[in-house]
Amino acid sequence: MSINLTGTVALVTGASSGIGQEAARRLAAAGATVAVLARRKDRLEALVDDIQRLGGSAIATPADITDQSQAEAAVLAVVERYGHLDILINNAGLMLLGPVAGADVEEWERMLAINVRGLLYTTHAALPHLLRAAKESGRGVADIVNISSQAGRQASANFAAYNLTKFGVNGFTEALRQEVTRQGVRVGVLEPGAVDTELGSHNSPHVQQAMLDPFNATHERLESDDIADAILFMVTRPRRASIAEMWVMPTDQA
Repeated sequence: MSINLTGTVALVTGASSGIGQEAARRLAAAGATVAVLARRKDRLEALVDDIQRLGGSAIATPADITDQSQAEAAVLAVVERYGHLDILINNAGLMLLGPVAGADVEEWERMLAINVRGLLYTTHAALPHLLRAAKESGRGVADIVNISSQAGRQASANFAAYNLTKFGVNGFTEALRQEVTRQGVRVGVLEPGAVDTELGSHNSPHVQQAMLDPFNATHERLESDDIADAILFMVTRPRRASIAEMWVMPTDQA
């Protein structure tokens, strides 16, 4: 199985840490030119330096994808520079936990902004270019991979708003898959359980001490590398397998 992505251009959101950072490294090592997108410019530039030091190709694309105009401008900048876009990894996300009663609604707004609207904005901006790449590139296919969560399939107390965002990601992913698979754009979703990243660190000290610290002390978590490996697997499938077999749905839903 070939994992050669030479000649492709990938855009990875939430690339300043964790899964996004490792996904960018994996894609670059496989030959893709990777545009790394997040708000923290210093981290993006450090990641680009690391990738280039290892012989890969990457550029930093600082942007806040919760702002539609910034998301659109970031995608356009990548396409104008390289002429095409072949892979979109929608990884940016936020997890803020706690009970619904007495919740800080601002936290809900922040999660909706990044987990839902940010993903919608980048996908909407990238999709025309991905459709074109699927028709015109030598691969004959383009890819969208959305990073969801086990919380997008199983609801839990104290996860309500986060569950809402990730259930939404799953529903959007499946609907989009049905729309564009036959046009050569593969749309996939990953639903990791607990991953050892800084995702939980954005919670209040109370939530960290009451919920996250006890869980982390008694459970083995996945590593970002594990999810990055899965992303690479998804975007390097042969076209015949991915279009005809891997994303199988009943005929009336395809």
